[in-house]
Amino acid sequence: VGVYRQLADWYRKGDLDFAKVRTVNLDEYCGLAPDHPQSYRFYMETNLFGQVNIHPENTHLPDGLAEDPAAECARYDHLISELGGIDLQLLGIGHNGHIGFNEPDEAFGKMTHQVQLNAMTVEANARFFTDADEMPKFAFTMGIRAIMQARKILMVVSGFDKAEILRLALTGPVTPAVPGSILQLHPDVTVVADEAALAQLGQVESI
Repeated sequence: VGVYRQLADWYRKGDLDFAKVRTVNLDEYCGLAPDHPQSYRFYMETNLFGQVNIHPENTHLPDGLAEDPAAECARYDHLISELGGIDLQLLGIGHNGHIGFNEPDEAFGKMTHQVQLNAMTVEANARFFTDADEMPKFAFTMGIRAIMQARKILMVVSGFDKAEILRLALTGPVTPAVPGSILQLHPDVTVVADEAALAQLGQVESI
């Protein structure tokens, strides 16, 4: 939320113009309508799209209500290709190293696909739902291969609880067991982290 809040603030100050910006989100829960308070579409509308002058037709997310998951994933990959690819990919990292909803031990070669969320991810995100049982167990996500095709990647990380996984992702072996570790192989990655998240690392400027 902090990143989007800052972008909206810069827009209000006249420092940014979103009129020509096109966005493609990483993921969306399966089974949630766009107006569901916990859908990523609703989140983006609330925290960014509704705060700036971006055109609605230039904002794209997977359709969480798609009846044919394979067709929806293919549609999304085609859309990204038609847009000319992704210039800047904004990422976080999960406690288990996931980026997007690419869970540990998934193949690095996947494009957009439907994934079954693992127990750690479900537990971490269920707190946002009034009833934890409403937390979806499946989601659409851009795959590791799709993420790595972005021209630039910006990963934002904060908190002591992310310190160990950030260390593993940046300095450990590149392995599907830590999906974020694949970023070591990308030619243009910037990591923005607070002191707490960097607690297990020395001074790191770039990877």
